[in-house]
Amino acid sequence: MKIYFYNTLTKKKEEFKPMNKEKVCMYSCGPTVYYYPHIGNLRAYLFMDSLRRVLKYNGYKLKHVMNITDVGHLVSDADDGEDKMMKAAKRENKNPFEIADFYMNVFLQDLSKINVDMPEIIARATEHIDCMEEYVKQIIANGYTYETTNAIYFDTTKLDKYGVLSNKDVKEEDLEARIDTDPEKRNPNDFAVWFKAPENHIMKWDSFWGMCYPGWHLECSAMGHKYLGEEFDIHTGGVDHITVHHENEIAQAKGYCGKIPAHYWMHVEFLQVDGRKMSKSLNNLYTLDQLSEMGYEPAVYRMFNLGAHYKKQINFTFDAMDAAKTALSRLREGYLKHKEGTSKINQDVIKEYEEKFNEAINDDLNMPVAMSVVWDVIKNPNKSKSLADLIEKFDTVMGFDLKNYIPEKKELPSDIQELVAQRNEARASKNWAESDRLRDELIAKGYTVKDSKEGTIVEKN
Repeated sequence: MKIYFYNTLTKKKEEFKPMNKEKVCMYSCGPTVYYYPHIGNLRAYLFMDSLRRVLKYNGYKLKHVMNITDVGHLVSDADDGEDKMMKAAKRENKNPFEIADFYMNVFLQDLSKINVDMPEIIARATEHIDCMEEYVKQIIANGYTYETTNAIYFDTTKLDKYGVLSNKDVKEEDLEARIDTDPEKRNPNDFAVWFKAPENHIMKWDSFWGMCYPGWHLECSAMGHKYLGEEFDIHTGGVDHITVHHENEIAQAKGYCGKIPAHYWMHVEFLQVDGRKMSKSLNNLYTLDQLSEMGYEPAVYRMFNLGAHYKKQINFTFDAMDAAKTALSRLREGYLKHKEGTSKINQDVIKEYEEKFNEAINDDLNMPVAMSVVWDVIKNPNKSKSLADLIEKFDTVMGFDLKNYIPEKKELPSDIQELVAQRNEARASKNWAESDRLRDELIAKGYTVKDSKEGTIVEKN
């Protein structure tokens, strides 16, 4: 079955045609590990996860790289502002390497909590300084840079076109001039690929140009090239990467080898909170652990995200999280009912469900429509093990790990336990009148009563 993705590069939905018919090569921009990841950050990795799962569902093997930015990254996506790692080091009175290790582990643990299917290669920037140096040296040799006192800049005027991803207008009068930070910078869109480190800068390495550190756009270009080559299939990131970071990755790749590295560029939209941007100043940042403390397990946040297409902004509210929590509970209960079912289902019915699900996920990852198909299966009145198997298959894309779900056993009050024991005794002695009386008493107390081979099963209504 054909797959279609919206390609930011061409501004249209296109049939996906990988370079290799069996394996897809892709790169995802990872986090700058200087603070706790919030749920807005994590939306990008749930999108990445959905993309991985859909490709694997369609039979592709993956070679997927995600970077960890654990080296200096300025607060602004341009070449100004305070270094994020240095800022965190001052805040916590630690060195930047300790900061990076701690928050990288927090990030990876959060991905595990929301059941993200992990990339095959996780590349830390600090472990790839050598390959970044070789990459930038080739850009320099190809004539795409110039030196200032403090940095080596990429000269965007040397390109046939700068701004191919965002179609930005590069006319001088329409640009925000960012030259003030370095008076030797020639053009507003030029960006630093290599910085000369000040003496007090901790994260620096000995290089061809003295003690230096790389420009933050460089790491993705260099590591993408190292693991995936000059061209690969897909590059993912947030919509905030389009106008600067990904434009500059493309510029660097053109300067290095004359090619745009990825054939398909896919970008996920922002998460808002109560209709506003998520930010520290508005005090509306939430982490997974904070949501868990409020009674929302990580899988609830996954369910919440599957309610919107990745290209649409999604508005986080606690009403929406309550709805997602209820939906997750119903999904699990419905799956278990089918798992215990004995009905026979016509294969044509299963085939129709599969076709609708496949069409949805292959239409640019339309997860809301795919979930509607899952709900149709859940609501099928004929409870069947074959439908439970189908739900498990769909769940390889949805990512709720239903196959390993074990309902939490809730301790019954002592008086209810006593009534259950009495009823089991009555049934064992075939005292059906007493059994019925005890059943009615349990129902009157607000419990559902089911009989099984193991005895009386009661659940609170």
